[in-house]
Amino acid sequence: MNQRFATATNIVAEVSSGARSAVDVVDEHLARIATDDGEIHAFNTVTADAARARAAEIDELVASGSEPGPLAGVPIALKDNMCTRGVRTTCSSKILEEWVPPYNATVVERLAEAGAVVVGKTNLDEFAMGSSTENSAFGPTRNPLDTGRVPGGSSGGSAAAVAAGFASLSLGSDTGGSIRQPAALCGLVGVKPTYGAVSRYGLIAFASSLDQIGPFAHTVGDAALIYDVLAGHDPRDSTSIVQPQASVLTDLGAPIDGLRVGVVKELSGQGNEAFEPAVVQAAADAAEALASAGAKVEDVSIPSAVAGLSAYYMIAPAEASSNLARYDGVRYGLRHDGPNTAAMMRASRTAGFGDEVKRRIMLGTYALSAGYYDAFYGKAQRIRTLMIQEFDEIYQNYDVLLSPTSPCVAFEFGAKADPLTMYYNDVCTIPSNLTGHPAISVPFGLGQAGLPIGVQILGPMLSEPRLFQVAAALEEVAPR
Repeated sequence: MNQRFATATNIVAEVSSGARSAVDVVDEHLARIATDDGEIHAFNTVTADAARARAAEIDELVASGSEPGPLAGVPIALKDNMCTRGVRTTCSSKILEEWVPPYNATVVERLAEAGAVVVGKTNLDEFAMGSSTENSAFGPTRNPLDTGRVPGGSSGGSAAAVAAGFASLSLGSDTGGSIRQPAALCGLVGVKPTYGAVSRYGLIAFASSLDQIGPFAHTVGDAALIYDVLAGHDPRDSTSIVQPQASVLTDLGAPIDGLRVGVVKELSGQGNEAFEPAVVQAAADAAEALASAGAKVEDVSIPSAVAGLSAYYMIAPAEASSNLARYDGVRYGLRHDGPNTAAMMRASRTAGFGDEVKRRIMLGTYALSAGYYDAFYGKAQRIRTLMIQEFDEIYQNYDVLLSPTSPCVAFEFGAKADPLTMYYNDVCTIPSNLTGHPAISVPFGLGQAGLPIGVQILGPMLSEPRLFQVAAALEEVAPR
């Protein structure tokens, strides 16, 4: 944890007790944004006036003796692909540059009910397609730990906002690692929940069977605090899990004696030149630390995991091709006129979408086309099914799995301009999206240039309480 910044847990305690006003807390964070975000560019939109007004409401609740909520006065940043009523939501794309939603995403409503204070909307790779936040139509976000390097992506703005102290917590979306990878590169805790555990209502879709909203935080405890606010059934999301979910705060800090931990060989980076040696070593050290804490740690093999990257880059672009068809210059968003409807749509999409979005739309459309559907998309779905089966079998004998989060620490701008090189950043994180399982990235040591390394804890469906328990154990013994 960056000791310069107060934890969300401490902010809640101070604001709820009246020891500190929510207005003062928010003003402090807004002052940092005003001073430093010109260089970092974590935000697309800063909602300073609304944040101060909301903070004043929280202070009034405290003064009247009312319960201000479990996130009372905590400044929070939202990835700019989550709908906010009356505040523009751009997906960092020219095609939605001036779009203002008429409704809030469910997660935005739940944060408001919990007493949180939204300070702005954060930058991302356009439509969440990328691993560096270099693909934003509004310019890249810089890593606060080294401004010559990327913060990761696609939720790089949300990660940078927390790492820079602009917000105590933030939300991102994770389609193939877009929370966990930037969390690793920025030295944060990042959570990708079970698919359906947190509502996607109001999240602008990239790949609907993969997308999931989750938090960034400085500590596992802070991540648990906000997770309990976010999780739970939402009737407006048809994929939302109906059954009640256990609090992740209950077992936080409990011992892990006897816990069965599997280190996934295919994701460990051992013998793989694409993985930095310090990253491989950090994951091995994390496994040893869990063993020293009483866990039973063994190597495990999940053969289908090596095909996860290939399957993902068929399935995700195919779903993106379908989801992004709605941006046609007719109903909403950017419109460029033309002599006929087809020309108008072509001109609008040409001007509105960036290169990476166009690349994935074309890849997905091709994979879904007649004559190629079975060879590409159908085969990728069969690999996905095999992966789900193999992970489920492993979880019969192991409580959690362990791997690096990212093959490398934060890299310099332009260092991975080749798309295939960039895509490989997600090799460890993609399996959890394909299976729908939860995963958490926790900082564990430093690598090249003294930059943070993240290790990833994976678990079966709805195993978040156990994942947070293990994450807290790792956090406790992480190299300082």
